[in-house]
Amino acid sequence: MKNELILILDFGGQYNQLIARRVRECNVYSEVVPYNISIEEIKEKNPKGIIFTGGPASVYGEDSPRCAEGIFELGIPILGICYGMQLMTYTLGGKVARANKREYGTTEVSINNSSLLLQGFKNTNGFLMSHTDYVETVPEGFKNIGTTASCPNAAMENVEKKLYGIQFHPEVNHSINGIQVIKNFLFHVCNCTGDWIISSFTQESIQKLKEKIGDKKALCALSGGVDSSVAAVLLSKAIGKNLTCIFVDHGLLRKNEGDEVEEIFRNQFDMHLIRVNAKDRFLEKLAGISDPETKRKIIGEEFIRVFEEEAKKIGTVDFLVQGTIYPDVIESGLGKSSVIKSHHNVGGLPDYVDFKEIVEPLKDLFKDEVRKTGLELGIPENLVYRQPFPGPGLAIRIIGDITDDKLTILKDADSIFREEIAKADLHKSINQYFAVLTNLKSVGVMGDERTYDYTIALRAVETTDFMTGVWSRIPYEILEKVSSRIVNEVNHVNRVVYDITSKPPATIEWE
Repeated sequence: MKNELILILDFGGQYNQLIARRVRECNVYSEVVPYNISIEEIKEKNPKGIIFTGGPASVYGEDSPRCAEGIFELGIPILGICYGMQLMTYTLGGKVARANKREYGTTEVSINNSSLLLQGFKNTNGFLMSHTDYVETVPEGFKNIGTTASCPNAAMENVEKKLYGIQFHPEVNHSINGIQVIKNFLFHVCNCTGDWIISSFTQESIQKLKEKIGDKKALCALSGGVDSSVAAVLLSKAIGKNLTCIFVDHGLLRKNEGDEVEEIFRNQFDMHLIRVNAKDRFLEKLAGISDPETKRKIIGEEFIRVFEEEAKKIGTVDFLVQGTIYPDVIESGLGKSSVIKSHHNVGGLPDYVDFKEIVEPLKDLFKDEVRKTGLELGIPENLVYRQPFPGPGLAIRIIGDITDDKLTILKDADSIFREEIAKADLHKSINQYFAVLTNLKSVGVMGDERTYDYTIALRAVETTDFMTGVWSRIPYEILEKVSSRIVNEVNHVNRVVYDITSKPPATIEWE
């Protein structure tokens, strides 16, 4: 599965995960590691190449991150991006200076397209720049292969040692055909073959889980979300009935979602599934609560209590299964993947549930890779491509306090919105879309009578990384149909609005 490996040294840049994803999109396995990984560890991993990420530091700062001494003498190709280029320059005797004019945004870069790194490009190309420092003088043995109006050394290379540096960010969509830079590094500099595919991951994972767990018992907290679902099916394929899944239905899921999850996992995959219908106890705890953070804490705490009660009935299990994915590992601190992560972002699992070891079968995968794995395993497409859903569920899509009546209103409105988006075949191009029940009531007229009812807000966002996003330009006729259906079919709603705010300044969710 990992015959070819690209190590990505994390210097704290905002696009680090994106670099790893871009490498994997080229069918080369990548792994994000701390910037101070030792030479011994690098040799043990035996990578085909190394990428230094960007980062917010200056190489002249007292606490600026540094790589291990000797890394440039290993004979392994290295690509330094932004801060990574500056660190390479500084370490190898070049000069880094503070720019008079900070470059940010898509910038025209004049390039030497005879370089292995930049071949296939025109003489100028638009790349995203985001830097304050710049390389004033390249190190001995390097030559310049790129410039901008403000940056004399936007790219450099030492062909003999296979060391390359670029001041721009090829991994982001703002860079025109930036992925070609990464492909050039992988296939022309590192001589990768690109033989890493998800299907090999799936089969190898099942085999490894069989060997690791054998006939022992495993317990999985199943939320119905993509990550926990794929993790559960992987374990089920490996150990069958020795896996028990606990599905806590807090009543805050989307319309019919609890029944769909139960049907798929109990019937289609023949899993040992325990469904706990806990809607009443969750609503009782949430009664009168309007603050979103308080809602989150209550839901997280109550989830833990329910899970604990059910787990105690089972008794000792050997393994606790987590749907942790690679971004969770990176964001929680590299090398800390064994820490139990928050269940679907609602709260940590109890550390006093009686188990011996944690199993995280997806901890090396990004979300898009998890989805591909799900399809490989035969999970229905509508579950694999289910919309991202917050752990607290509809509780944070109801502004203000939560009641059973409000839940019914929102479930019905959200169901109509999702149904019409699917009918229009927009469900894969829009990355997240949902309805919000606002706390606003307004006057309306229905059937010649005055109404005073709720306003539903629709939200739809297109994004590649969920760190930034733009509002989706849904055709007016579809929005019109959704609005018409909601006010006609959902009781106590007389107005529908569409949120056209991008992220930033807004967030994707309302609470």
